[in-house]
Amino acid sequence: MENDHKITVRASRDSDVDAMLAIYRRHIRRGIDESVDDSGTPEPDDLRDRRKNLRNTRLPHLVAVSGGEVIGYAYVVQFRKRPAYRYTVKHSIYVHHQHVGRGVGRRLLEELIDTCAAAGFRQMIGYIDSDNAASLALHDRFGFARVGLLPGVAYRYGHWADTVMVQRSLAAGATAPPPPAPLSRL
Repeated sequence: MENDHKITVRASRDSDVDAMLAIYRRHIRRGIDESVDDSGTPEPDDLRDRRKNLRNTRLPHLVAVSGGEVIGYAYVVQFRKRPAYRYTVKHSIYVHHQHVGRGVGRRLLEELIDTCAAAGFRQMIGYIDSDNAASLALHDRFGFARVGLLPGVAYRYGHWADTVMVQRSLAAGATAPPPPAPLSRL
């Protein structure tokens, strides 16, 4: 089992794009994901544009690296575009199939939570395939509540799949109003 000290989490770079796409495409083709096929898989320029947009809005887009290799990545996007939702983010995490179960997802999720809480976000949302027991267990360990089940929302591998919606409060959560100043971005 790989030790935590061998996994480094840092902001993604353009040079990480090919490795991130390879991880994502593997999830689409063979992993548990919400997609039917890879016809909508982003191309390198699509991912570079996404990274640029997240960087411009100062939302985290992270990679986990071990031995100089990108072994996972994670990012958040605004949960909804309307101003009332500006304190809530939705996250995604993808781990290289050869590194599942080695703490990569845990390190990425921990960094996302800490970074988003420090930036003033109050809620973090995730959508997880109901068959993805490892991801559901990870989110349970980090205090995410299972707040919804979306039955039969994805059709893949010849059957309908359910998605579990999870949510976690960050910092003061919904216990206090946000500060009067605009949301401090990352």
